[in-house]
Amino acid sequence: MKKTTLYDVHMELNAKMNAFGGYEMPIQYTSVTKEHLAVRGALGIFDVSHMGEFHVSGPNALSLLQHICSNDISKILLGKAQYNYFPNEKGGVVDDLIVYRLEEYNYLLVVNASNITKDWDWVNKHNNSFGAKLENRSEETSLLAIQGPKAIEAMQQLTETDLASLSFYTHVTTRFAGCDNILIATTGYTGAGGIEIYLPAEKAPFVWKEVMKAGHAYGISPIGLAARDTLRLEMGYCLYGNEINDITSPIAAGLGWVSKTKTGSINAPAIEEQKRTGTSQRLVGFKMDIRGIPRTGYEIVDPEGDIIGNVTSGTQSPTLSEGIGLGYVDIIFTKPDTQIGILIRGKICPAHIVKLPFIKS
Repeated sequence: MKKTTLYDVHMELNAKMNAFGGYEMPIQYTSVTKEHLAVRGALGIFDVSHMGEFHVSGPNALSLLQHICSNDISKILLGKAQYNYFPNEKGGVVDDLIVYRLEEYNYLLVVNASNITKDWDWVNKHNNSFGAKLENRSEETSLLAIQGPKAIEAMQQLTETDLASLSFYTHVTTRFAGCDNILIATTGYTGAGGIEIYLPAEKAPFVWKEVMKAGHAYGISPIGLAARDTLRLEMGYCLYGNEINDITSPIAAGLGWVSKTKTGSINAPAIEEQKRTGTSQRLVGFKMDIRGIPRTGYEIVDPEGDIIGNVTSGTQSPTLSEGIGLGYVDIIFTKPDTQIGILIRGKICPAHIVKLPFIKS
């Protein structure tokens, strides 16, 4: 099992560690609810160095990315980022990712930890026809996410760059916490605001400690991956392996907004057809009407008890103090306020469809 360069820091903080994406990662430090609410109310720092970072550069970089990515890469301005997925030929999703445009012909692709090897092979396979320069810098790159409504104010003391002036999905390479060439991005997976910083792995322990010092007066907390999951779920964000995978339709998953098929990306005709005609099921959000926690894999039923879908993610929302979940249901049950049921230990527990996100960011 791999370890990030922050492993010793997590152990000093008595983090509960577990395997995630091939790495031994902090799942929680105190309690999931406490950490979750710390991010919603103030700020928290996450070690997400297990994520993968690929650099794609050269005059053919854009052509390659237009072929393998779902969104229109040509629309990314310098200093901006864009959400994407890799479509496959079967109609599913290889992975979802963020693409940062660093320079004129230089892009950074950030992929999910569990898919690094699969994604790297996928990109290389298709690059045979394009010849872009590819570099896998996942092992040498650390990623810290500082998220929450007080994150920008707290981190401003660590850089001369005006963080408040950076719009959403913007990035800048600058000096941060006394270190040069740190990429600061206004991206994240929590819906709570803040920044993510990409830096050389060997600098991560020092920068972590500087971030904790700078955030102390603002109530900063170390946050584990369990709270990261509940935070993203409250926002209705897809998680690879749950809401999307190699066989799920990106249109059914609600990713039509990043499916720019006119770029000629992989499986574009079939995806365009689904955008036009729709799908038999659709990813929805729902709330429980009684006390109960929906779990991944639970069956979703209609008021008569007939199975109409499955739960892909579920939890007890720390913010709302009620059970929430995501799942695929037959298209006729997708309208907000539609009554459904969740089969929990053989009992039909009433719930209803809601418009995402569960909370406003």
